[in-house]
Amino acid sequence: MPTEPISVRVSTAVKLTGIGRSTLYELIKSGEIETVKIGRSTFIPYRCLKRLIGD
Repeated sequence: MPTEPISVRVSTAVKLTGIGRSTLYELIKSGEIETVKIGRSTFIPYRCLKRLIGD
């Protein structure tokens, strides 16, 4: 049984959702998508992407 990732990098989120990188950053800036910073890397919780897409 495949498991869902806990979080994904922005580049992966772009591929998974089909949303453009700049649009994704706008959603992050507006607070519609939360992020987690680990060092210099930005991660998006997978559950946030699912909620955004409506799955």
